[in-house]
Amino acid sequence: MDKNDLDKPGLGKTAFITGASRGIGRALAERLAQDGFDIALFARSEDLLSKLESDLKALGVRAEAFRVDVSDAPSFSEALENARRKCGAPAVLVNNAGVYYTQSVEGHSIDLFNEVLETNLTSALNACQFVVSDMKKNSWGRIVNISSISGKVAEAFGAAYSASKFGMIGLTQALALEVAEHGITVNAVCPGWVATEMTRAQLNDEKWCALNHLEVSQSEEIARLSVPQKRLIQPEEVAHLVSFLCSENARGITGQSINICGGLSLN
Repeated sequence: MDKNDLDKPGLGKTAFITGASRGIGRALAERLAQDGFDIALFARSEDLLSKLESDLKALGVRAEAFRVDVSDAPSFSEALENARRKCGAPAVLVNNAGVYYTQSVEGHSIDLFNEVLETNLTSALNACQFVVSDMKKNSWGRIVNISSISGKVAEAFGAAYSASKFGMIGLTQALALEVAEHGITVNAVCPGWVATEMTRAQLNDEKWCALNHLEVSQSEEIARLSVPQKRLIQPEEVAHLVSFLCSENARGITGQSINICGGLSLN
């Protein structure tokens, strides 16, 4: 959103970001704060949330942290209500919270499967349901769901993750159609390998490497070389794309799933 647009009567200037404490989420918070938004931060890590909240406030931005497990629907709903009360109704929602587990489909833990779906997908549905009414009243809103290129081409031994990210794209498209006439856009961003702790944990997981016939010592380099640009995407690049999608200049873009992967999806 352009800063001039933040002054439109009745339009809030708050962005809700889930999974905000590290990696892509932290980069999103910093970028949208630079765009002039007040930021409501949702994540599980109290220490990292508090640090980010302090860092944003030091820049002169209004920021509020809400420690919550988004897979716990009642607790997440309460946190969303608290955020609206303290920060105002959101003009922007970014669903970024996510977890990954390495599991083969044969013998997959149902509990882990459900945990991934509840964290990555059901939480996004809950947040979307929460914000849409206020966005309709303001005839303006931006919802961005952080999916993955694994939500377009399935990832072996990551069935739950891929299922959740495929589902997020379906949710994005359905909601985009439902709210298009109200000045609300809904898009999905689909990163490839991003230089985050979550990515490094996956690439250095002994189980994941064994299932993919990789040596742990070589997996990060192999992942880098698998990308046509021969590099991992930086979290800040994802944040800049989201920033554009949240701007007035992107008002004609809705229901899309946009790759940011250095060409990896072309392999």
